[in-house]
Amino acid sequence: MVRESSVLYKNRRIKSPEDAYQLLKPFLVDSDREQLVLLTLDTKNQPTAIHTFSVGTLNSSLVHPREIMKVAVLANSASIIIAHNHPSQDPTESREDVEVTRRIDEAGKILGIELLLDHLIVCEDNFVSLKEKGHL
Repeated sequence: MVRESSVLYKNRRIKSPEDAYQLLKPFLVDSDREQLVLLTLDTKNQPTAIHTFSVGTLNSSLVHPREIMKVAVLANSASIIIAHNHPSQDPTESREDVEVTRRIDEAGKILGIELLLDHLIVCEDNFVSLKEKGHL
């Protein structure tokens, strides 16, 4: 791996779910299918990389905690944020969204990676933070 300076991430520190939403929105809102992305962060909550993890169907996306944690470890992440879009533009979390969030959070705790700073559901005009909703 090579460390490079970033022109892509203008906001160099994620301080709130809103900051993460603004950073990840351009990657997710124009898709007609569900996509899941992983934002890796350093110890100062500065983005180090954004990985597109899964491109699914109109209403689902396949993800396994093992693959998320593999990338997080290889990227030397102190913490991560995961986000996905809902092409319907309804950011309401599903039971599956909550379940996968908990599974990834448990895997991160075992590996010493603070998952979730958050899991965001991103839509064009709004978003839902599963952490703010108490699912983390």
